[in-house]
Amino acid sequence: MPEIPFIIKDVAIGTVDIIIVTFLFYKLFMLIRDTRAVQVLKGLIILSIVTIFAQILQLPVLRWIMGGFWTIGVITAIIVFQPELRNALAQIGANRFTNVFLRPEFVTEIGKAIEVCSAKKMGAIIALERATGLRNYIESGAKINSEVSAELLGTIFTPNSPLHDGAVIIRHDRIAAAACILPLSKSTNLPKSVGTRHRAALGLTEETDAAVIVVSEETGDIALVHDKKILSNLSVETLEKEIANLYASSNTTAKRFHWQLRPSFSKRDMISNLDVKLISFLLALLLWAYVKYYLGH
Repeated sequence: MPEIPFIIKDVAIGTVDIIIVTFLFYKLFMLIRDTRAVQVLKGLIILSIVTIFAQILQLPVLRWIMGGFWTIGVITAIIVFQPELRNALAQIGANRFTNVFLRPEFVTEIGKAIEVCSAKKMGAIIALERATGLRNYIESGAKINSEVSAELLGTIFTPNSPLHDGAVIIRHDRIAAAACILPLSKSTNLPKSVGTRHRAALGLTEETDAAVIVVSEETGDIALVHDKKILSNLSVETLEKEIANLYASSNTTAKRFHWQLRPSFSKRDMISNLDVKLISFLLALLLWAYVKYYLGH
């Protein structure tokens, strides 16, 4: 039967197509999670499904309404959610192969400064640049370009000092700037007890891959924020280990590249975010069927 090879080829191409589109949908959902764009995306998905069925069932009035919506609605959504789109594109285009040279003294000096700030309950926020550049935020503050030292950091965060308000940004192993303005988190799931410093730290990690150290002015609690998560009640020793591990992961370029190209099939990775993966697959399957069997004819 000469048609069998063509059928196998068609099935293989369709399977690869669906897998790639599923992956793209999944990454889109993960990029905008915990932001206001999630609700809008849900609405757009529903309207997309309605549009597809209106086309298939040949409903003229509904097709006219949906056609008018897509002409204006998409442009409006792009304008309204420009910050979220910019942040997503920045994460996609981040340089994953940036090599950061880390001196042991660098981590030690940060630990000493944080220990003093915590003991004296001096509020502090220190952002550590990793793969994504923080130039825009550095330019919002006072440029310093100095070696990292516990004494300098302690002076900066001394109450009523000129540079006390705002964040210190460390690029590689140098203090790039102080009194920098960071974006506040757009997450709607944060408890009211989360202060401005923690919201600013979380906001920066929502837009970049930076790690941010925060010392609470009220309690002296030490926290490390990265990957949109807050690790609270850390000791100085634990903080130093976490920082070293983060920079070590940035330095292992080959391992990161290998990890990105080779998917993980462990049970934990397979079941994580299972609902998002299932929705992504169903959307990809629906879109593929519409393009293949409706637009294709």
